[in-house]
Amino acid sequence: MNSSKKFSPSSSDYLKFLIPSLIGIFLFMIPVPTEEGVTIPVAWLADRVQNLLADILPHIVTGILLITVIGSLIAKWAKPAWILNNVFLKGLLDVKPLWLIARILGLIFAVITLFQVGPEGIWSEDTGGTLLFDLLPVLFSVFLFAGFFLPLLMDFGLLELFGALLTPLMRPVFKLPGRSSIDCFASWLGDGTIGVLLTNKQYEDGFYTQREAAVIGTTFSVVSITFSIVVLAQMNLESLFVPYYLTIVLAGLVAAIVMPRIPPLSRKPDTYYDGSTNRLDESIPAGHSPLRWGFQQAADRARKQRFNDIFKGGTQNVLDMWIGVIPVVMSLGTIALIIAEYTPVFAWLGKPFVPLLTLLQVPEAGAAAQTMVIGFADMFLPSVIGSGIENEMTRFIIACISVTQLIYMSEVGGLLLGSKLPVDFKDLVVIFLLRTLITLPVIVLMANLIF
Repeated sequence: MNSSKKFSPSSSDYLKFLIPSLIGIFLFMIPVPTEEGVTIPVAWLADRVQNLLADILPHIVTGILLITVIGSLIAKWAKPAWILNNVFLKGLLDVKPLWLIARILGLIFAVITLFQVGPEGIWSEDTGGTLLFDLLPVLFSVFLFAGFFLPLLMDFGLLELFGALLTPLMRPVFKLPGRSSIDCFASWLGDGTIGVLLTNKQYEDGFYTQREAAVIGTTFSVVSITFSIVVLAQMNLESLFVPYYLTIVLAGLVAAIVMPRIPPLSRKPDTYYDGSTNRLDESIPAGHSPLRWGFQQAADRARKQRFNDIFKGGTQNVLDMWIGVIPVVMSLGTIALIIAEYTPVFAWLGKPFVPLLTLLQVPEAGAAAQTMVIGFADMFLPSVIGSGIENEMTRFIIACISVTQLIYMSEVGGLLLGSKLPVDFKDLVVIFLLRTLITLPVIVLMANLIF
């Protein structure tokens, strides 16, 4: 572990770190203006693919679901050596029975929705249609570029540099390694799905413990600035973007400090993906500044990388997310939206929030209450339901809470369950409710100061 302390980087090592990392920063973190507004290059590329293939993307996604189910059934029943002896393919296709059922359900829902056969409750534009025609084409495109270019951001030393610089801040405040700050930045400027992708890869590669991975995946996979603007527009409050986003940042910061210190996240074991408990050495040797040590560690990591690994690692990332995540999002997301659209379940679940909202003196508390829980199904539902509320302050509160809750089964929640991250459905329910209860008072306080 200490051998890298004797390593003296050459100028070529520093260039090998700087060039790929700067390209990665540009692709994932630098906002660029477009005709549709400000976005990041990876998201811009994904948008171009969506526009180019708009008419056939639902068919392509359904094809991926079909291939996934066929491959999974072959792995389960035929058990061919070419799958079982390949670590990557085995992890991708030889899944537990519950996930096999989820993949089969995802395919069934996609076929029903694509051809609009069977019960309309499954394929309507408010349920399966939302997933297959709106969300999954976005995920397909984002995964294609984010997954493929991810090695530039992760494998050439950038995380080592940020780890050395930010661990003194991240450890005491968030109980996390400094390298996790990259996950947060990429999510904030890009998309929460990119944050989950980053976190899952770091966890599998042995850089995060189960507890750290669970905390980062459910706390730092924040909603992008772009989507926040969409929510605000739905609420007809575009003129309040600056106070709105400041409120989201403040509430999110409070949740990020509190959540790692309480169950269920605080009870996750500090063991790594391979079962080991040896914590990674984050100490900075005597005689080194954090900046100097960070650059040396970054150059050491870059020196060990081969550029052809970018193609191999990127391709595996894309397949991992396409095959591992898209079926789960389609199955669980459709079920959640059916429940939200055709049953009073979320209205009932929102009832306990009426006294709390009344206590916090939120206008139209009864109408606002059902939006407190329905966001668990889909991130956009609270703003759709809440847009009819007359009081501006209440709409502002709903717009903020819908973004700070983070756990949405139609996107981030489904991604988390489909990934290797150590969280289950029960964890997500509890985390969603806790985030709501923690951020709501902060948001209401800010709303009272603004209005």
